[in-house]
Amino acid sequence: MTETTQNNPRQVLALKYRPRRFEDLVGQDTISTTLSLALDTNRLSHAYLFSGLRGSGKTSTARIMAKALVCEQAPTSKPCEVCDGCKSANSYRHLDIIEMDAASNRGIDDIKELIEHTKYKPTSAKYKVFIIDEVHMLTTQAFNALLKTLEEPPSFVKFILATTDPLKLPATILSRTQHFRFKRISDKDIVHHLSHILNVENIEFETAALEMLTRSGQGSLRDTLTLLDQAIIYSKSIVTTSTVTDMLGMIDPAFMENIFDTILAKNDIRDIIESLESYEVGQVIDEFSIFLKQKMLKNDPKYHLHIYDRFFRIFADAKQLLSLNSDSGFVLILMLSKMVEAVNLKTIEEVIEQVINIPLDEPKGSTVDVLEKPSIEQPQVKQEVLKSSVQTQVQTQSQTQTANIEQPMVTQKMVSQPTVEVQTVSDDIVKFKKVIENIYNKSYELGNCFENSFEFESYANNILHINSTASGECKQMLYKNFKYLRDFIDEVFGDNTDIEFNKIVKEPKKELARTIQPTITYEQSAALKEQQQDGNSVGSMIEDIEMGDMTQSSSCVGSLCDSSNPSLAQVELDINDVLNSKMTNTAIELFQPRNPPRIKNKI
Repeated sequence: MTETTQNNPRQVLALKYRPRRFEDLVGQDTISTTLSLALDTNRLSHAYLFSGLRGSGKTSTARIMAKALVCEQAPTSKPCEVCDGCKSANSYRHLDIIEMDAASNRGIDDIKELIEHTKYKPTSAKYKVFIIDEVHMLTTQAFNALLKTLEEPPSFVKFILATTDPLKLPATILSRTQHFRFKRISDKDIVHHLSHILNVENIEFETAALEMLTRSGQGSLRDTLTLLDQAIIYSKSIVTTSTVTDMLGMIDPAFMENIFDTILAKNDIRDIIESLESYEVGQVIDEFSIFLKQKMLKNDPKYHLHIYDRFFRIFADAKQLLSLNSDSGFVLILMLSKMVEAVNLKTIEEVIEQVINIPLDEPKGSTVDVLEKPSIEQPQVKQEVLKSSVQTQVQTQSQTQTANIEQPMVTQKMVSQPTVEVQTVSDDIVKFKKVIENIYNKSYELGNCFENSFEFESYANNILHINSTASGECKQMLYKNFKYLRDFIDEVFGDNTDIEFNKIVKEPKKELARTIQPTITYEQSAALKEQQQDGNSVGSMIEDIEMGDMTQSSSCVGSLCDSSNPSLAQVELDINDVLNSKMTNTAIELFQPRNPPRIKNKI
């Protein structure tokens, strides 16, 4: 690497310090170890697929693998770097290493040309290596043309495919390759690599500045090295935190500390808002998130867990507003104001502790005093009642006196009643109604059946007594869903509640026999009026009318038939009498036409 540095002093850092060996790969130890063992044991696959984030080392690993296959000692995990094959590979001009960019050569004709090259043996090396970068850019026809050659290439042909989006590759391609997934390089490894490069370049730096560059690179080593090149130029070969923040447009760490100290102290934030208006709000939110993440990892005592939770929720809401194209200045002011308000809020533990420490002053004359000291208040009630009764005896009559004497007795009983037991029973009834409501929420039919079949009786000693009148389909439904009913009862009354059902049999309703009252004739009603005027008993006359004829026959029908003067409703009419009646004849005349039409037949 030192020799390369001296020969190419003007190259950018990303190309100047590109890895040349498997040991130089940064953050991909698993992949470099696997490929090294495969080369040393000669267990090589005919096709490899490298996928991962940009700048994670996919193309560099493919070139190192190709150099290991064209070295004179191939296959080996440690190329000699002195043979013609290694030197040609390092200068990217080896004839047996064919590298193709699929982004610009993505058609079927390009793949046909590549397949044509696979038919010829390598010129000087043992293997012919084809590196296809950004392979996901190939067309569907190109993939289909490559399938057969990729599955069964000649023994001297090796394929190395590289892509940043393996999900766009057909399953047929994935199944024919050995897939290696390059992970995101950790910030710690990138910072260590940057410090190594700056030490080699004899450039002064601050570790905090390198950490800021690493965060901006987002896990891509190539992007981070590009930013480092820019920082070296901007800072005049002295990479400091202030120069990096100015170059990247980031918030200075000291100013960031001042912002959160002001928020935690609940001070005025107008100066902070004016200072942050020169930054992009989205970048400010990201910087705030990174700052709090670092504080959380360092376990800073100034920040509690609920503060982290509230602040990150506020950041998420602010990003959502930005996605809706809201005004950036308004989002910034709202976010900072909500952060100050979030510090004022108390946790549940603090509220509970505050409530517990409040002194409770019991008011005088409360119901608790009445229940605890009934013997003191009862004599006072009796004295007041006696005084009032003496005064009312002089002023009112005897009826009002008895009312006033009975009233204190009622008042005294009301004071001495056990109100706690009544309240407990009412609470149990409320709980039972709550069970019914929960069952209705589960199923209306089941709740209706439960309410109509079960009635609350009592609840004592964790035993719920229920009166049951369930029967028929309702009983089957309750029995089938008893598990759910049990869960609802345990949820309201407690898990240790036992249930006792008291079976109650409903008596069937007795239907009253319908009796036909005899008809009272005009002569009988006139006789009733005469007896009323004479002062005789009307009830006996009615009984004679109703019961007199019943002695002659044992049934209602017989009494109707034996009536001496039957009414029209009691007489059975003949069909001829109905047809010959005056009303029937009138109806016939109405429906018959007066002048029927005459029809003449033509001969």
